[in-house]
Amino acid sequence: MCCLPFLRGDKAAPTAEHLMRSRYSAFSVRDIDYLYRSWHPATAPRDLTLDPLQKWYRLDVHGSTAGGILDDEGTVEFSAYYKHPDGNGVLTETSRFVRRDGLWVYMDGVVTGS
Repeated sequence: MCCLPFLRGDKAAPTAEHLMRSRYSAFSVRDIDYLYRSWHPATAPRDLTLDPLQKWYRLDVHGSTAGGILDDEGTVEFSAYYKHPDGNGVLTETSRFVRRDGLWVYMDGVVTGS
């Protein structure tokens, strides 16, 4: 897994897109601790429960704005595909990321399709 060093805390995501990809991986393996560590505390939910029957299997990144190594904020538009016994689907979102204490964190997102 390309994002394992991020999930383990060995490395910090250098860009907003890297963080978004690592968060997708965290959702896939249900790594709630990483999701909280990479979520801005002002917008993180108090309780995050992931559906054990939902299996994320594909990620398509459509584009990004800013979010590079010299930026303080950026967005990433993506589609994440899942399988579930109640029906398969796709989540399409434009996520907003900001730097907090020098590290990229997820701020919020606008879901444009599900």
